[in-house]
Amino acid sequence: MTQPAVSLEHLSCVFGTGPTQVQAVDDVNLDIEEGEFFTLLGPSGSGKTTCLRMIGGFTLPTSGRLSIHGVEMTTHPPYARPVNTVFQDYALFPHMSVIDNVAYGLMVRGVTKAVRNKRAGELLDLVRLPEVAARKPAQLSGGQRQRVALARALIGEPRVLLLDEPLGALDLKLREQMQSELKGLQRRLGITFVFVTHDQHEALSMSDRIGVFNRGRLEQVAAPGELYDRPATRFVAEFVGAANLLHGAQARKVCGSDNAMIRPERVRLGPAPGAQQTGSVSEVQYFGAFCRIRVACADGLQILADVDATATPAPVTGSVVHLHWHADAVHPIGEGAAS
Repeated sequence: MTQPAVSLEHLSCVFGTGPTQVQAVDDVNLDIEEGEFFTLLGPSGSGKTTCLRMIGGFTLPTSGRLSIHGVEMTTHPPYARPVNTVFQDYALFPHMSVIDNVAYGLMVRGVTKAVRNKRAGELLDLVRLPEVAARKPAQLSGGQRQRVALARALIGEPRVLLLDEPLGALDLKLREQMQSELKGLQRRLGITFVFVTHDQHEALSMSDRIGVFNRGRLEQVAAPGELYDRPATRFVAEFVGAANLLHGAQARKVCGSDNAMIRPERVRLGPAPGAQQTGSVSEVQYFGAFCRIRVACADGLQILADVDATATPAPVTGSVVHLHWHADAVHPIGEGAAS
């Protein structure tokens, strides 16, 4: 049986003592497979970055066990682990040329200049930046600096590459372009990527699997489609995309469960007969391809629905609409769901 690339067993990390103590990571169990693009997703302070830092050796766990390719490395320092890290700020040396930045890891190991420059040039070709080898980091765009940081992290041939929100400093257009490039690079290299982000759209578009963190704990680990369509908890349902969450009597009425979710794109407008809900449009948000409307229904229920932006007549604030959805659009969430 193949060993996981990374295995976390009852891993916990506590910062501080006494009343200032913070449980950053709480009893996490996780296997990340060889060659997988795995994303740690969650809001700020959820524990995802601390978890990544423990894999990299920058933070030591308070308890638990961490293995990389079957070798126990819980307390090993970063340089003794077959991993490397790409940071959000890239951490490039401003006084060095691009090729010297990329080759730095080999220089530290005593590799000759000719050999390390040859390897650095190959990696600049891989990230499609051969023309910038002689420049300094300040002469590069944000996207170019990000790719140089990737090349530098890869020159040591790590078995696992850790990426700590590396796209966070980029504008939206460039960020979307780099998402595609990163995923393509990971497929070509075939090595394990462990990616940290708070952006659910980024996670859904790039990942083979996603682990969602909340208050130091893993709420759910699943492929993007399963995570989106069948969230295990209320937190996952709300954090990963927009969701209509129904509780108590409202939920029992539509699916027989105490908690249920309906995604806005599964709600459609139609004629009054057969409508599950009728209400008044209280808000309209324009998103280009679609409009998201908020509908105030009976008993204080608020329902979001995504409507084609070209639909006629277009919903306007104050108009009365009838909401329909298929039974399979409703996903029950168990009573043990986190709030």
